[in-house]
Amino acid sequence: MEESSIKYEIKGLEKEELKALYHGMLLPRLIEERMLLLLRQGKVSKWFSGIGQEAISVGCTMALAEDEYIFSMHRNLGVFTSRNVSLSKLIAQWQGKVTGFTKGRDRSFHFGTNEHHIIGMISHLGPQLSVADGIALAHKLKSENKVALAFTGEGGTSEGEFHEALNVAAVWELPVIFIIENNGYGLSTPSKTQYRCDQLADRAPGYGMEGIVLDGNNILEVYSTVKRLAEDLRQNPRPVLIECMTFRMRGHEEASGTRYVPKELFELWEKKDPIANYETFLLREGFLTEDYVEKKRKELTDFIKSEVAIAFAEPEPLANVEEELRDVYATFDQEQKKASSEKKNMRYVDALADAVDVAMQEHDNLVLMGQDIADYGGVFKITDGLMEKYGKDRVRNTPLCESAILGIGLGLSVKGFKSMIEMQFADFVSCGITQIANNLAKSHYRWGQNADVVVRMPTGAGTGAGPFHSQSNEAWFTHVAGLRVYYPSTPEDAKGLLLTAFENPNPVMFFEHKALYRKVSGEVPLGYYNIPEGKARLHRMGDQLSIITYGSGVHWAIDKLEKLNLSGDVLDLRTLVPLDYDAIEETVKKTGRVIILHEDTLFGGIGGEISAFIGEQLFEYLDAPVMRVGSLDTPVPFSAELESQFLPVGRFEEKLEKLLKY
Repeated sequence: MEESSIKYEIKGLEKEELKALYHGMLLPRLIEERMLLLLRQGKVSKWFSGIGQEAISVGCTMALAEDEYIFSMHRNLGVFTSRNVSLSKLIAQWQGKVTGFTKGRDRSFHFGTNEHHIIGMISHLGPQLSVADGIALAHKLKSENKVALAFTGEGGTSEGEFHEALNVAAVWELPVIFIIENNGYGLSTPSKTQYRCDQLADRAPGYGMEGIVLDGNNILEVYSTVKRLAEDLRQNPRPVLIECMTFRMRGHEEASGTRYVPKELFELWEKKDPIANYETFLLREGFLTEDYVEKKRKELTDFIKSEVAIAFAEPEPLANVEEELRDVYATFDQEQKKASSEKKNMRYVDALADAVDVAMQEHDNLVLMGQDIADYGGVFKITDGLMEKYGKDRVRNTPLCESAILGIGLGLSVKGFKSMIEMQFADFVSCGITQIANNLAKSHYRWGQNADVVVRMPTGAGTGAGPFHSQSNEAWFTHVAGLRVYYPSTPEDAKGLLLTAFENPNPVMFFEHKALYRKVSGEVPLGYYNIPEGKARLHRMGDQLSIITYGSGVHWAIDKLEKLNLSGDVLDLRTLVPLDYDAIEETVKKTGRVIILHEDTLFGGIGGEISAFIGEQLFEYLDAPVMRVGSLDTPVPFSAELESQFLPVGRFEEKLEKLLKY
């Protein structure tokens, strides 16, 4: 009988286990062959083939417990089939059918299914690695003795997220198995132009973890190694990096072709086909018979045909505006908790610190993460003393890995935790924009997974901190569907809104103006209370004009009204997403003259959106054009004189006078 090109070691595996691994690889191969046929017939729009890589997906998945999370990529069909995910529903997903996992909103494996403990990728390579860290951290916090396993390709290891995820996993000793499927090409880019080390696993010691290189086409080597490591990591938590050497036998996706790949490589790797070799081995060793193989192939082929027919008969999505908008956010049925009559005078910064402390008592599943927030108490001392009170598990210093920590927040949310992530300065959030805009914000809309994450954002100018510690970037996030954006102006609202943010199951970008931290004080209720989101606050009432603003703008507005002896409404929005359109309408109808003030730069600021709403919906009530005042459309300068010119305070007075004279 023909010899196998791959050398297999049974290592005590039972016959049924060996046969199960064969079935595990054969099913995704036959599914793929069917999909390629349908693609040629024009019945499938796109396909990312994993032919030749089945041993990695199947070996890893079958080596884990069914309730251990796996983070898959394009070529990991074997993960889903090994977890017994409904094939008809998978095909419906690929076809964009309403019965797919994303209701036609996404394709491929861009979804998760908590029922099967699988979380798929997003197109930005790497973020799933950090989410795996979050699952692993939850395992440690709950003492669950479980592991997480995440796939990436060799091309994805060039992404910063790969470094951040591995670095944090190593520092925190998280039980994660990172799998690199090294198939030689990132689309058309060969590995030699991706990295210069001999093996990617050689990077592992630099992170302080074990690195292993496996024959990714040898199902027994993959299965036995991952199973052994998983058993060890459950008892001795730590990350491990495994590089599985394999080859992509088809294009990155079918439309891209393979003309850039030398012919001899296909000839070499065809001899190493994981299924043909394993089948030959099992036949030779007497674990399979030719009759069994023939019957198994027919059984699976018939099954696949029937599942394809079911999926193709499923309905296409019907566009429904109400449903689309509803699914962007997880339901938040907020129960209002009124403030105590007992109050204490607090600075803005102290009110925030009190809110975090109260929230930690209220939510025993809340984890705080950020740079220098533990022993040091944060650069603004908002978390000072909380580590001593609640322990290092719940108040965690992080490496300088903003993106990874945000991804960890999503992973924690999957496991039922809440998290608060402190950006040391709001400016630094740009390092984590992919996780926020493409993972946290879209997960509920795509596959129903909420992200119970609060991102605290010390923001704003007026402190002489220059271009990288002073910008107001709240408008970046008001444009991202799926995020909530809060921006309180007073100590009382800062505490109440932060407590609301912790209640909210959706991701909240919580902006705190640094210049207000120790400058503004007020009476703050003691204990727990919350403030309804989307409800503006009227700080001053008058008939001459309406000032719509938030943050520092509230204090500027009040000062100017007093200085100029004017009577006007000062409407503090408090939350930018959602906006209180009812309150805006009420004040516009009342005064007929409106000025919108914000510290953010003028062009593209949220003032333009509010102005457009007023112009479209309330034009008949206006006695003058809606006016806007914002900062100069430049970066924030360092010099006190230049910063003063940058900020809108001086121009605000001129616009007030112009509005009143119109």
